[in-house]
Amino acid sequence: MASGRDDFIIAVRSAFLKKSNKQQFSLLALIIFSIVLIILSNLNFVGINYIKIGVNETTYRLSAIVSYPEKKLNKSIKFLNEYFNVYKENQYLKNKIDQLTSTKLNYLFLENENKRLKEIVGENKNLSEGIISRVLIDKEGKFLKSIILNKGSKDGIKKGMVVLEKNYLVGQIIEVNFTTSRAILISDLNSNIPVVIEPGSFQSILSGTGKNYGKIKYSKNKLILDDNTIVYTSGLGGNFKAGLPIGKINNKIENYAVEFFSDLSQLSYVKIQSIKGQVK
Repeated sequence: MASGRDDFIIAVRSAFLKKSNKQQFSLLALIIFSIVLIILSNLNFVGINYIKIGVNETTYRLSAIVSYPEKKLNKSIKFLNEYFNVYKENQYLKNKIDQLTSTKLNYLFLENENKRLKEIVGENKNLSEGIISRVLIDKEGKFLKSIILNKGSKDGIKKGMVVLEKNYLVGQIIEVNFTTSRAILISDLNSNIPVVIEPGSFQSILSGTGKNYGKIKYSKNKLILDDNTIVYTSGLGGNFKAGLPIGKINNKIENYAVEFFSDLSQLSYVKIQSIKGQVK
């Protein structure tokens, strides 16, 4: 024990002798101050206790002040994590809603399309009575009206076949390719169809006007036609079978105007038949 103390004294003395006078004084003062603090810390003076309490209180307050930003930062980080988790969950749910909405819209589209097909074919009709075709392109000029269909010679389509929407006449095939065909609509200026007007069985010609209605022309007798009088194909000329409904007289449009039963600007599916009404 004495040997250790002696070694410590020798080391301090050696360090002290190596310093300059100013450094020696500073080192000596530091040693004396340290000794005094050690002695005072072991004494139970009231003043020393107050000093201890003050130091502890100051240390506590400084610790609280220093830790406050850290606590706030941790709370902020926790809040941000919760916010981003909620945001991610919200985005996930939004995507799910969008998917369900898209699925519902697709379902409604297919349901409406199926309904249109049933109206065209007729639920109790035999499919051999016609070939169902989708309208690919509606080729409209100012006066020229025709449609491109997705059925062609490979499907049995031939030039001259009639085109129906539901059971109403809307046109006739004038051009056939291997996979597609083109039909002239009854609204085209080049369309002239022998018709019969009922009641009365008046024979006449229905001409296209380039608009969504036709007009009665070339009647042998001057006719007085009431509104809602029905116009059918007469079968004369052999281009159409007799009795296909086309439209009704509507003099409000203009005299002898025929309002078509089908909206030719909204065709999506049509039925193609031979002139006799059967597909060969």
